[in-house]
Amino acid sequence: MSVLVVTGGSRGIGAAVCRGGARRGMAVCVNYVANGECAEAVVDEVRRDGGAAFARRANVGDPGEVAAMFAAVDERLGPVTALVNNAGIMGSTGRVEDLDVAKTQRIFDVNVLGPFYCAKEAVRRMSTRNGGPGGAIVNISSAAAKHGAPGAYLDYAVTKGAIETFTMGLAKELAGEGIRVNCVRPGFTRTEMNEEYMKDHPGWADEFLTRVPMGRSCSVEEMAEPVLWFLSDHASYVTGAVMDVTGGYTCP
Repeated sequence: MSVLVVTGGSRGIGAAVCRGGARRGMAVCVNYVANGECAEAVVDEVRRDGGAAFARRANVGDPGEVAAMFAAVDERLGPVTALVNNAGIMGSTGRVEDLDVAKTQRIFDVNVLGPFYCAKEAVRRMSTRNGGPGGAIVNISSAAAKHGAPGAYLDYAVTKGAIETFTMGLAKELAGEGIRVNCVRPGFTRTEMNEEYMKDHPGWADEFLTRVPMGRSCSVEEMAEPVLWFLSDHASYVTGAVMDVTGGYTCP
């Protein structure tokens, strides 16, 4: 059985990936840091449908907690064969000169270093170089990596640009070791994090959608499908790719 770890799996895109992965026969570790009740609800849903899952609290910005989480996955489900680096937080809002330094440092810990720490533990288990069976990693970026979020959440946008570079480099590093690494670049998706942002920024959503050719936002279930495709054998010759899933907003 494939073993899937989804960081930030308690809500939003991460929760949809957990549910979709379980429906495809994967055993799932639902990672969370603050939303334990939501994580357990995802686990309960998977188990009701006959799947295997457990929730594990770990701050992905802490390498010790990440290592302990993967050790728990080894014990509960077996070595990981699929990883989705989905956990992410927003940083400061506004112009660069007004950034909150502590928030910006925190966002880099979670959004950039977190995927590094998780990939490190996954590669140790997956890589054929280390005697593993191979596997797949999917990183979650954002349309902000392309538009830059000037005057809004530039630090967040920069972390997502870093994730796309990380995807490219790691894909080339691991291509000969049975591990594929790809990236999904979501557009405006109806996640809890975006709902919270919209409460603080009335009118933002309506204005933003005028720039989306499809004229609508995306559901978390729609966004989970490209992630799950990258994890599947259907994408067996795909690595280092960034899939734009933005309703046309950031098409070249």
